[in-house]
Amino acid sequence: MRHCCGMKQVRAELWTKWRALLSEQSQSGQTVSAFCRDRGLRDSLFYDWKKRIREVEAAKFVEVTVKESSERRKPVAEHCRAIEIRLSKGRSLLVEPGFDASHLRALLTVLEMEA
Repeated sequence: MRHCCGMKQVRAELWTKWRALLSEQSQSGQTVSAFCRDRGLRDSLFYDWKKRIREVEAAKFVEVTVKESSERRKPVAEHCRAIEIRLSKGRSLLVEPGFDASHLRALLTVLEMEA
């Protein structure tokens, strides 16, 4: 059992690593070839992970429920500071404006794999 859980952690770390690399390449302005060359990565491996991650993310849907607050309406800046993301097992995340979407995706992957 211990081996199994360790493998899950390794897998989650791989997904997190590759999501970060894909995000870094996208924001770098470099071509995939130049980015991979600078980091000693094979282009084919980069494209393989890009495809895997794209397919997994395209297949996920998240239910969103919007509730009206019972409080009086506050100015938008005060009222909409964070988004709460509810996870399994009663856990939740608060996401503030200006978050890094790729970092959030990686974090959600790790958290949901632990569930």
